[in-house]
This record gives sequence, structure tokens and C-alpha cells, in this order.
Amino acid sequence: MIMAKKGKPQVDEREKLSAEEAAVMKRLGNGAAPVGSVVEGLRTEGYGADRSVEALLALQRDKKVTVQEATPYATLSAYGLSPYSLWFWAASGAVILSLVLIWATSGVALYLRYVFGSALVLFLPGYALIEALYPKRELDELTRFALSIGLSLALVPLTGLVLNYTPFGIRLLPVAISLAGVTLALLSVAVRRKFEYYKLSKGVT
Repeated sequence: MIMAKKGKPQVDEREKLSAEEAAVMKRLGNGAAPVGSVVEGLRTEGYGADRSVEALLALQRDKKVTVQEATPYATLSAYGLSPYSLWFWAASGAVILSLVLIWATSGVALYLRYVFGSALVLFLPGYALIEALYPKRELDELTRFALSIGLSLALVPLTGLVLNYTPFGIRLLPVAISLAGVTLALLSVAVRRKFEYYKLSKGVT
């Protein structure tokens, strides 16, 4: 759902807008409308869909309109299957793939094993912890990336230390499974915390 953040723009504001942006504001008026209907309406007026979407994004960037869900995701499962949680599924998929590739011994799969195995050791555990600690994305991307590597280098030895006092010992498969389990657990905590902040921001009870 697209909602105009303010009322109908003043004349001098319209003069600063592109033709597509002015058309978007005109269609919204003082109310709200679904994104699809706005873009389709502009298409029938001769504006291309791509340029209409670009105009909408520009208006959102300038805080002239607000884009939000028509119905906020009210449950964790719905939120987990929404676009907001794509990072969770991407990270979880990388963790699972790194485990599957342990048995790769030749060909392209072997090189993928090196790539995803390195990510499991050097990046993913710290990334999951950072997402759990800072669900509101208070840190910039570069800081998050650096901390993800640093915390991964701290979590991996701790995991190995714990395994050293178990019957499994420090071997490839136990280490990989342990790291994957820790990472998936932290990712689950992170998506849960992000959902709580999402509910607060949307006023979902």
C-alpha cells in the first residue's frame, strides 16, 4: 500500500517534480492506494512501468510518500516468509550448503566447498551474532562486515574448545556441525528479535 505522507503538494512543490512524480502524487491525492494500481494507472496514461516505479522510489526517498504493507505481518511465521527475512534464508542456506559440501572431493563442488567452508568459519557465525545483537541495523554495512569476521574468529575457537572436552573431539564433521548449529541458533534469535522490532514499528499487537 502506498500512502501520501502529506496532503496534496503545493504548486511550487509540483514544479520541482518530474512528470512521473507529479502523476504519482496526483493519483494519490490525500489518501492511499495500492502500488500496483498506481503503476497500472500511470501506464494507461502513457508512463512506463519502470519510470513510474523509479518516480515512486524517488518520492519515498524524499519522504513525500510512504510505502508500507497493506496488512502488516502479524505472526513470526508470516514475517519469516516475507521479503524482510530474505537475509535469514540466504544465511541459513549458505550454512546448510556448507555442510552438504563437506563430502565434495572433486570438480566444481570442491571449490564451492572451499568457498562455503571458509564462509562458515570466517563470516557466518559472527554475522548471525551481529544480527542478533543489533536487530535494528544501528551499524553501517562496513562495520557489520568487520565485526562479523572478528566475532567469527572468536566464536570458532570457543566452539573448538567445547568440542575438545566431548567424545567427538576436534574433527572436521563435529566442528562443522557445531558451527552450523551455533550459527542457525543465532540466526533464529536474530529473526525473532527483528520481528519484535517490526511489530513495534508497525503497531502490531
